Amino acid sequence: MDSVIPFISAIIIIGILIFFAILLTGKRSHHFDIEYYQSRFLAIENKLVKNNSASCSLAVIEADKLLDRAMNEAGIPGKTMGDRLKRSGQRFSNINSVWNAHKLRNTIAHEPDFEITYEKASNALDVYKKALKDLGAI
Repeated sequence: MDSVIPFISAIIIIGILIFFAILLTGKRSHHFDIEYYQSRFLAIENKLVKNNSASCSLAVIEADKLLDRAMNEAGIPGKTMGDRLKRSGQRFSNINSVWNAHKLRNTIAHEPDFEITYEKASNALDVYKKALKDLGAI
C-alpha cells in the first residue's frame, strides 16, 4: 500500500506534464501564404489613383475583402466580417481603426453617391495593411 500512493502520484504528475506539453506545442496560429497576401495587397495599393474616386473605392473594398479572407483563414468565427471583428479578440493592435475602415467600406458599398478622397482611402489601406500584419498574413 505504501508504494501505491507514490506510483499514482507519479502517474498524475506525468499526465499533467504531458497535457501541458501538448498544450504548449499545439497549433498556435494559422500559417498563411504570405506571398499571396503580399502580392494581392500590392495590387490593391497599385489601383489607388489620386483624383479618381472609383479607384479609391475599389481599393478599399478589395482590401476589406482580403482582410475578411485572412480572418476566415485564421479561423475567426462569424457569418460576416462584422461578426468576425467582434470575435477577433486581441488579434489587432488597433481594433477601432479596423472597425472604422470596415465602416468606410460599408459606406462605399451602400451609398452610391459617396465620393471617397484619396487621403481617406490611403489611410484605410494603411489600416488594412496593419491588420493583415497583425494576423500574420503579410
